[in-house]
Amino acid sequence: MLKRTLEKYIQETKTKDFKFDNNLSSTVLFSFFLQKIVSLLKGLKFYHFSKRGKFLFFGTSVKLFNRNNMQFGNNINIQDYVKLSALGKDKLLLGNNVNIGSFSQVIISTSFNNLGEFIRIGNNVGIGEFSYIGGGGGTTIGDDTIIGQYFSTHPENHNFLDSNFLIREQGVTRKGIVIGRNCWIGSKVAILDGVTIGNNCVVAAGSVVTKSFDNGLVIGGVPAKVIKKIGDA
Repeated sequence: MLKRTLEKYIQETKTKDFKFDNNLSSTVLFSFFLQKIVSLLKGLKFYHFSKRGKFLFFGTSVKLFNRNNMQFGNNINIQDYVKLSALGKDKLLLGNNVNIGSFSQVIISTSFNNLGEFIRIGNNVGIGEFSYIGGGGGTTIGDDTIIGQYFSTHPENHNFLDSNFLIREQGVTRKGIVIGRNCWIGSKVAILDGVTIGNNCVVAAGSVVTKSFDNGLVIGGVPAKVIKKIGDA
């Protein structure tokens, strides 16, 4: 009964044909169920505060800064030791069915004297552990995109050309980052300011993306370049 109930919930909120592996024991499933109940109770604190989003699952030591500037969809999973900071000109938005892995940070701004723009994460997005998503110039991640561990976005650059001043005193430029729908981004990928990645793209693990790419491409390398079009042999 418990197994079927959990399967139905996952099918309705994430993957419509999901089935638990037959090798899973009843003990493991019950442990998973208890963990989700505890996470849901933690998430209720945010729901009570903001009245936004339903079925919010928060792990251990989740930290939220500037909650009034956050907007959550339904069925949000924020795993252990994640920090969300919505200090910015616009909101930190999480769509429905978003999962953010443990030890990740989603931070619009780190500075109080030059606020960043926004972070917008679409529906059905999964982000791996130890990721860093900045929102200085604005970061948008499209629906159904899946992202590996140690991912990072950096939507701003430091000015450095004037040798009469320290680099930290020369300010920054900001263009923003856009990641399309239905992308697969491997672990340890870094995306730099001004980059747009089209829909249906794959980014190889360890890549540093410094320029924009069209839809339906496999890209990789340092700096990243086109490896092939999806569908080509």
